[in-house]
Amino acid sequence: MSKSILLLTPPFTQLNTPYPATAYIKGYLNTLGKSAFQADLGINVILRIFSKPGLIELFSEAEKHTLKKISSNAIRIFKLKEEYIETIDPVIKFLQFENPTLAYIICEGDFLPQASRFDQLDDLEWAFGTMGIQDKARHLATLYLEDLADFIQEILDPHFGFSRYAERLGRSAVSFDPLHNALQSEPSFIDRYLIEELEKEIVQTNPILICLSVPFPGNLYGALRCGGYIKKHYPQVKVAMGGGYPNTELRSLKETRVFQYVDFITLDDGERPLTCLLEYLEGTREIHQLKRTFAIQDGKVNYYNGSKESDIPFSKTGTPDYTGLPLKQYLSVIEIANPMHRLWSDGRWNKLTMAHGCYWKKCTFCDITLDYIKNYEPVSASIICDRIEELIAQTGETGFHFVDEAAPPALMRELAIEILKRKIKISWWTNIRFEERFSRDLCRLLKASGCIAVSGGLEVASDRLLELMQKGVTVAQVARVARNFTEAGIMVHAYLMYGFPTQTANETIDSLEMVRQLFANHVLQSGFWHLFAMTSHAPIGLDPKAYQVVRTGPEPGDFADNDLSHDDPLGTDHDQFSSGLKKALFNYMHGICIDFPLQEWFDFRIPKTSVPANFIYKALQDEPPMVFKPNAKVIWLGSKPELITYSFQKKGKLKEGYKLIFEHKSGSSQIKLSENEAQWLLETLPLLQPSKDKKEMTMSQLKEIFENSGRGDFLKFFNSLDWRSLEEEGLVLV
Repeated sequence: MSKSILLLTPPFTQLNTPYPATAYIKGYLNTLGKSAFQADLGINVILRIFSKPGLIELFSEAEKHTLKKISSNAIRIFKLKEEYIETIDPVIKFLQFENPTLAYIICEGDFLPQASRFDQLDDLEWAFGTMGIQDKARHLATLYLEDLADFIQEILDPHFGFSRYAERLGRSAVSFDPLHNALQSEPSFIDRYLIEELEKEIVQTNPILICLSVPFPGNLYGALRCGGYIKKHYPQVKVAMGGGYPNTELRSLKETRVFQYVDFITLDDGERPLTCLLEYLEGTREIHQLKRTFAIQDGKVNYYNGSKESDIPFSKTGTPDYTGLPLKQYLSVIEIANPMHRLWSDGRWNKLTMAHGCYWKKCTFCDITLDYIKNYEPVSASIICDRIEELIAQTGETGFHFVDEAAPPALMRELAIEILKRKIKISWWTNIRFEERFSRDLCRLLKASGCIAVSGGLEVASDRLLELMQKGVTVAQVARVARNFTEAGIMVHAYLMYGFPTQTANETIDSLEMVRQLFANHVLQSGFWHLFAMTSHAPIGLDPKAYQVVRTGPEPGDFADNDLSHDDPLGTDHDQFSSGLKKALFNYMHGICIDFPLQEWFDFRIPKTSVPANFIYKALQDEPPMVFKPNAKVIWLGSKPELITYSFQKKGKLKEGYKLIFEHKSGSSQIKLSENEAQWLLETLPLLQPSKDKKEMTMSQLKEIFENSGRGDFLKFFNSLDWRSLEEEGLVLV
């Protein structure tokens, strides 16, 4: 019997890059010497449907439905079916970077058939006016695909969506009835493709265990559809489910019918539960010795957690392995004019994690009671760089998205230094907390290592509410940190929240004013508003009375438990602000209408903001004095300078001067110094460059070298304009 393991991501997550969960697990199984295969059923299904044969079948299937009962938009798409069938293959190749010259005829406007998604083009034309032709063509190709997706959803499968499948059935599913009923019905048009792709993978790999990764509610239906097929047609194969959805939603599972589709459901980090499960299937472990695993026995759902072994240390989980995933076939799309969302959907990113969990783990709206947040465990910069180099060799891709809850500043510093030491050329981005530890110099160091963007939670942009959230930041602090990143050339995205318990209408408008000023002062480039959601594993959900809200439902059921509804008797009608907040932000992100009165964005009377018009400007002027920190690392990011002597006249006498010439990628610059300082810097700056064969020098060590060489008082030099000039050229203290 085969002992292979098949790791599957069911439809649908992202079009542009694989969700990393199966790659993480495969990397771990490699360390155990286990034979494992993986597949992204989502991209497989998408590429099957969005092809010439797929669209021929799609329109043939649609023809069986009466066209009189569908929208005029669907009728138009159906009438243009030949244009869609003839253009789909070149468009897909273009989105896979195989056919770049197609951009020219796409942008001419007479190549792609257009339906309702193109109606927004007039509104968005200004937003994309500065885009290159390739980007604009990819945006138009994305609208073209979304038109077809609308057609599929209306005519053939109401559950279809590119980044989610039947999400409504999985979200807040206290009762399993809707999902079970949908799964008992005949497979839909999309389901049939899904089952065909699943069958191919099973035949090719002949597994003993199939693991379904379910990160989101939009993957649940596809996972259970797969599980039902496996249990019916391959009863000898066991089916396990894990991932973000069960970790957050199924912790109190009692519903027996779920086990008509899967055999096991594991919670939290999957490495140890999967190890125990494999030992159980091999007959070397009793069922009660499994770890964080649900299974059904004697008609009852049981939770088994008798394993005595601890979780696998994060440093021992191995490098993610993307082998078997069609990395060159993912589609790089441009959905909306949001810089951070573009990073999410455009291009191929290797996913890595610097540290397991969150080092802060205090935010009252966050699921801080769950293992994936509360169990904080960083790994060394050396191990992270080893994994970076392995993934570059494996995938050929040099873009990295670190998917940390919040990347720790100290570890980011060490990682940046290690990247520079190894001379690795990558682009990377991650999530952060807006901590004051992100100084100007640290941000410059991160930029030098390849950091292109960060995202962090500004949330409600109100100091009172930020304190209630226990975010550990203030709005003024966020502004200064965002400025530090922006000045270093790193894009800053802010997660924004409205509707937090007790938030008043005035505080919501004040939050918008804070955001307006952040854009007006050019320290924020991207943002996204979302409505506060109360969850059962966050401090607010666990003790709503402490936050002066009342839980109103849902009543506990046998299936999912996560999203909670609530009343906010001290707050305002939060929903009414949604459209105005998002409309304002959309304009701010494109640098227009920033000086419009806030009332302009709302069709009802809003309170006047109480935030001073220069609040953010003043916060940015409030700079802490520069102090000598003995343990700070001194790093030179520039190249070795050249010492030049020159002659000049002073009081009728010919004098000799000294200057250091610095060559940069985009030009050169110079600093005039005394002979003493110039000679010392010429010798010392190369010693401060990151190098694999030496440790970084600290400020106290640099001071000692300076003063022992008889060059006077180092602190006087440190406080001089010459030192400021060196900082401009690439000297950083971190």
